[in-house]
Amino acid sequence: MKKVILKIFVFFSFIVLILISGVRIYLNSIDVPIYDFKLAYNFILNKNEISQYENLNQLLGFSENDKLLIIHADDLGLSRSVNELSLKALDSNYVNSASIMMPTPEVKEVAEHFIKNPTLDIGLHLTVTAEWENYKWDGISPKDSIPSMIDEYGNFHEKKKNFIKNAKPEEVRIELQSQIDYAKSLGIIPSHIDSHEGALFFSPEIFKVYLEIAEKNNLPAFVPKELSPHFDKNFSKPKNLVIVEKLYMADKSIEFKNWENYYHSIIKELKPGLNEIIVHLGTDNKELKDITSNRVAFGSEWRNLDYEIISSSKFRSLLKDNDIKLVNWTDIKNIIYPN
Repeated sequence: MKKVILKIFVFFSFIVLILISGVRIYLNSIDVPIYDFKLAYNFILNKNEISQYENLNQLLGFSENDKLLIIHADDLGLSRSVNELSLKALDSNYVNSASIMMPTPEVKEVAEHFIKNPTLDIGLHLTVTAEWENYKWDGISPKDSIPSMIDEYGNFHEKKKNFIKNAKPEEVRIELQSQIDYAKSLGIIPSHIDSHEGALFFSPEIFKVYLEIAEKNNLPAFVPKELSPHFDKNFSKPKNLVIVEKLYMADKSIEFKNWENYYHSIIKELKPGLNEIIVHLGTDNKELKDITSNRVAFGSEWRNLDYEIISSSKFRSLLKDNDIKLVNWTDIKNIIYPN
C-alpha cells in the first residue's frame, strides 16, 4: 500500500513539475519572466480585474464616457539623441508625459531642461537593468549596498530574468529610493514612477516594494490593468492606486511598414477611461545605432519612426477628430496627492 501511495505521489509531483515548467517556459517565451508559481497561475488562469480609482474621469474634469489618453515617452537620459527628440516632443506637446532613467549618462541635460520648463510632466523610469550589449550602467546607490543587483562586471544585470532571480527586495528598495532622491537633488519634481522594461512587475515581493516606494514619496505608480493578477485577498490594491485601463506600446510583431496604421488604429478604437501610449523617441544617428547595437526592437530607426508618427499632423488630427482628452501624470498626482 505504501508503495502505491508513493508511486501516486511521485506521479502527481511529476505532473505538477511539468505544469510549472510549462507555465514558466510559456511566460519566458513572451518576455514575462515570472518565477513565482502562484503569480504565474494567476497570470494565465485568473481573470481577476481590479477596479479603477473611484470617479477618476470626473475628478479629472471629464465625463464617465470620455476617452482619456496619456502619450508618454520613455528612456529620457539614455543618450543625447534620445533627449533631443524626447524633449522636443514634450515642448511641442507631441507627448504630454515622459520619464527619465536616473542611472544613465545624460540625465543632467534633462534636469537642466526641466528647471527651465517646470510645468513639463516628467516622471522617473526606475531602472534596475542595463540591457544594451555595449552600453552599461550601475545604480545610484553604492555597489556594496546593492550587491544582488550588480553582475560580475559591476553593472546592473543585462537580462530581466537575472535581476528577478538575484535581486533582494530590500536592496531594490534602497536603489529605487536613491534614484528618487537623486532626481530631486538635480531639481526634478517627478510626476510619477514607472518601471524600465517592466522589470519591477514580475516578482510579487519586488512589485510590493515598487508600490510602497510610490506611497512613501507621494508619487503615482504606473500600473497597467494587465498586472491585476498580483492583487488578491492577501495583497490588496492600494487605495491611492490609479490603473491604466489600456496600455499600448509597439512590439516586434509590427513591421515598420505598418507603423502608422498601428498608431492610427489605437486612436480610432480608443475606449472610455484612462489609456496610455508609450513611445520611445530618438534620432536615427550613429550615437543611437551604436548604443542599441543596431537592433531593430527599440533601436534608432524604431525610435525615429515613433517620433515621425506622433509628431505628424495626421496623428494630431486623429486625436481631435476622435475627441480624445489628453491628461498626464501631474493631473493624476494632484488628485491623489494634493499639494
